[in-house]
Amino acid sequence: MTRPLAIGIAGLGTVGAGVMTVLRDNADLISARAGRAIAVTAVSARDRTRDRGVSVAGLRWYDDPVALAADPGVDVIVECIGGSEGPARALVEAALAAGRPVVTANKALMATHGAALAALAEQRGVPLAFEAAVAGGIPAIKAIREGLAANRLSRVTGILNGTCNYILTSMREKGREFAEALAEAQRLGYAEADPAMDVDGTDAAHKLAILAALAFGRPVAFGDVHVEGIRGVSALDIRLADDLGYRIKLLGIARCGENGISTRVHPCMVPAAHPIAHVDGVFNAVVAEGDFVGRVVLEGRGAGAGPTGSAVVADLIDIARGRHTPVWGAAEAALQPVATVPMSAHSGPYYLRLMVVDRPGVIADVTGVLRDHGISLESMIQRGRSPAEAVAVVLVTHECGEAAMSAALERIAALDAVLEPPAVIRIESL
Repeated sequence: MTRPLAIGIAGLGTVGAGVMTVLRDNADLISARAGRAIAVTAVSARDRTRDRGVSVAGLRWYDDPVALAADPGVDVIVECIGGSEGPARALVEAALAAGRPVVTANKALMATHGAALAALAEQRGVPLAFEAAVAGGIPAIKAIREGLAANRLSRVTGILNGTCNYILTSMREKGREFAEALAEAQRLGYAEADPAMDVDGTDAAHKLAILAALAFGRPVAFGDVHVEGIRGVSALDIRLADDLGYRIKLLGIARCGENGISTRVHPCMVPAAHPIAHVDGVFNAVVAEGDFVGRVVLEGRGAGAGPTGSAVVADLIDIARGRHTPVWGAAEAALQPVATVPMSAHSGPYYLRLMVVDRPGVIADVTGVLRDHGISLESMIQRGRSPAEAVAVVLVTHECGEAAMSAALERIAALDAVLEPPAVIRIESL
C-alpha cells in the first residue's frame, strides 16, 4: 500500500482550519484523486488552547513554524500564516532549502518575494504551489498557467477582492455610503477590523501582480502595479453610473502591448452588459483574453475557509500525483523582463463629477480647462439647480491621456466655484 502523503500545516486560522476540514470531510474522494491518502501529521500555530473547530489531537505541534520545516516526518509544508515577511517567509524559505515541497495561500509573499522563492524551488527541484493565493476557490492560477498555456495572452482583468466587491454592491443595492457599507461588511466578517489592505487596493494589487507574471511570462513585479482603492467612491457616483449604463467595480487590469506591460488596480466604470459587471457580493471573477481561445471568464468565491481550503488541497493532490509545473509557468531563465508601461501613459475615457456653485459661467470655466488640455467631452449632465447649494455636474470625456487629465484636474480643483475635490473614475470598455 502506498504511504500517505504527510502534511505539516503552519497557521490554523480560517485557511489552515479550512484545509484540515476539506481533507477530513472529503478524505475518500481526495485519496482516489491523489492516488494515495493525504494526512496532516504536524501543525504550527501560536495558541495551543484556542478552539478552531477542528481536532488537532495526536498531531505533532511546533510553536516555531520554521522548526516544522525540519520535521523528518513531513513531506509537504502548507503555509497559511500570511504576510510577506516574518514567520511565513522564513518557513517557506527553510522548507524549500530543505528540499520540501510547499503549498501556500499567501498572495503577499508570492507577489513580493515570488521571484526569489521560485528560483530557490527550481534550484532544489521541488514544487512551490500557490493556487489559493489568487481568487480563493477559482482555479485562476491553473487556468492561466496551464489551461491557457498555448495562448499568447493580451489582457487579464479581475474583481480580485471580495470585501471591496461586497461594499460596492451594498452601496448600489441599498444606497449606502462607503463608511456604512464598510461597517456592515465588518459586522458580517467580510472585512477586517483594519480594512486598509482591502479597501485601499493592496490585496487586489498583490493578486494582479501574480496574474500578470503568469499571463505574460515575466518576473513578478508588485512594485510596478498602480494602486487606488475605493474610499473615494460615493453613493452618488454609483447612482450616476447606473444612469449612464455602468457599474462601478474595483478592477485589477494587466495588459501586454507593444510598449510593454501595464498593471493597475483602481475603481472602474464597467458597461452594465459586460459579464464582470454582474459579479456581485463577495464573489471574485477573472477574465483572460488569449489569441486563440478568445475571452475566458471565471467566477466564484474568492475567500473563506471552504473555497481557499479547496484550492490548497488541489495543489496537494498535484504534488501527491507528481505533477510539477514551474512556479511561473516556465523556467526562470525563460522569463522575460518586459518593460513596464507607467500609469501616466494610460489613455481612455473618464467620468468626472464636480460639486459646483450653480451660477453662470461655471461650466464654461471647467470646459475651458479641459479644452486647454486637449480633452473633449462626450456628454454632460447637471443634477439639480439651486444657487444656494452645491449641485452635481457630471462630465464624460472621450478618450484622453492620463497625464492630460491629471493636469486638468489640478486646475479644475482650484476653481473657486468647485466646492470639493473632483471625483474621477476611469471608464473601461473591456
